[in-house]
Amino acid sequence: MKATPASKDKKRVTQTIAGQEVSFSSLDKLYWPDEHITKGDLIDYYQTIADVILPYLVDRPQSLFRNPDGIAKSGFFQKDVTNAPDWVRTIKLRAESTGEDVEYLVCDNKATLAYMNNLGCIQLNPWNSRIANLEKPDYMVIDLDPGKNTYDDVVEVALATKEVLDRAGAEAFCKTSGATGMHIFVPLGANYSFDEARDFAHLVVKLVHKKLPKLTSLERSPKERRKQVYLDFLQNSIGQTIASAYSVRPKPGATVSTPLSWEEVKPGLTPEAFTIKNVPDRIKQKGDLFKGVLGKGIDMEKCLEKLG
Repeated sequence: MKATPASKDKKRVTQTIAGQEVSFSSLDKLYWPDEHITKGDLIDYYQTIADVILPYLVDRPQSLFRNPDGIAKSGFFQKDVTNAPDWVRTIKLRAESTGEDVEYLVCDNKATLAYMNNLGCIQLNPWNSRIANLEKPDYMVIDLDPGKNTYDDVVEVALATKEVLDRAGAEAFCKTSGATGMHIFVPLGANYSFDEARDFAHLVVKLVHKKLPKLTSLERSPKERRKQVYLDFLQNSIGQTIASAYSVRPKPGATVSTPLSWEEVKPGLTPEAFTIKNVPDRIKQKGDLFKGVLGKGIDMEKCLEKLG
């Protein structure tokens, strides 16, 4: 990242991004020591792919997950943003968990994206719904969360999930989680409530579990599913978040939650193959494989009929 000193403090610099001056600190801090990837490298990655990732962030409250010291130390969640610059958009919403008002950051542009990265936001966590229609999500999510499983097990479960969704006539998109799991999204077009999305997801995962009873589990407790893939349908609630498409994860290797074509979902697939270093080139070659997630959405009633 090229920038100019903001003051006598050589560790603080400014850069003009889309007409807005953004202040940065400690750009040379190693966020991934083993890989020699710095905070500046992280900011550069997000600015390089900004036009692709921003549609998944714009108009959505963000639950900030901050790792200001990189991956060597545990990060922390911050929802209430009270000291953001006046050019950063925020929105005050009632938190479901506490009932208190929270000032959420909203990432609408490249400058705000860079501001978030400077705070140590390696991972980006947008809401499933947009501000104009907070009660109705743009998509349904099924999170495949493995226990002590191989990634080939996750692939098998993902393909079984697609079989159920194909039977329903529901278009589905998938991405690596950037960690050990996989995320499957179904576009809803903000036409249904969170309750309807969650109920549909619950029906789908029950049918997947029926297909693969030994390999999958509907138990939330990891102790109850040590060698099974948890079919998590509970992400479909207002305020719940999951790592965005193209989000970097604070994991070894600087892995990225990467959209896949279904042809790529096969034995031998590994999430470690997609990193901050190669995903920008992948996007240039393949385009945005996830853009259908923000499409008009499925006809849930017809899908339910097909599933009986």
